[in-house]
Amino acid sequence: MASPSVQDLLPPSLDSTSQPPSLFDGTTRLYINYQCPYSQRVWITRNVKGLQDMIKLVPIDLQNRPDWYKENVYPKNKVPSLEHNNKVTGESLVLVKYVDCNFEGPSFLPDDQEKRKFAEELIAYSDTTFVPEVYRSFAKDARTLAGAQFDYLEKALHKFDDGPFFLGQFSQVDIIYAPFVERFHVFMPEGFNYDITTGRPKLAKWTEEMNNLDGYKQTKVLEQEKMIEYYKNRFLPKA
Repeated sequence: MASPSVQDLLPPSLDSTSQPPSLFDGTTRLYINYQCPYSQRVWITRNVKGLQDMIKLVPIDLQNRPDWYKENVYPKNKVPSLEHNNKVTGESLVLVKYVDCNFEGPSFLPDDQEKRKFAEELIAYSDTTFVPEVYRSFAKDARTLAGAQFDYLEKALHKFDDGPFFLGQFSQVDIIYAPFVERFHVFMPEGFNYDITTGRPKLAKWTEEMNNLDGYKQTKVLEQEKMIEYYKNRFLPKA
């Protein structure tokens, strides 16, 4: 799948000293944080649909949040959120579907009913099981417990053979999993001497194909060393 190769000029993050944008002025805004995997899901969707000119990125500094974000934009004070048609919507799984369905560009859910049913199953699994189980494994036996989750992905990638992605062709499912697989693929060799793609050729190929998508590449974590240190400090026992 060829994704639009429009290159974003990434705006600086807004913090407690920043003035708010002109809210509800007709501009569609995606509020994100550059390090947040949930934000990244919606950012990828925006990019691969070629909506860089239609949806403006507004990055928020989560360590020093502007008061106006909670007061005037999104009372839950989390990212991502989307300002569109004079309302603000949150939650990454909701927003991936919303952006895919309500804006121009290619659709990332197939018409095929078997594939659509499998997509719903995989998307539901992502935040109820895959993400929390891998994070929980870091305090226990990461190789075994997280390994079972990556085995699940490897098996899922075998279901359709008309392409390297979860549904064969690129879809919402790939968007949902990519930010977390990206982080685990970077962190686990450092934290546990464990490569999530070893012995999983489909997952290795999927990772390679994702990295070829311009719309995804533009959203990847730029400061990987900082991310690794953050994960080590948060998830590994202190020496």
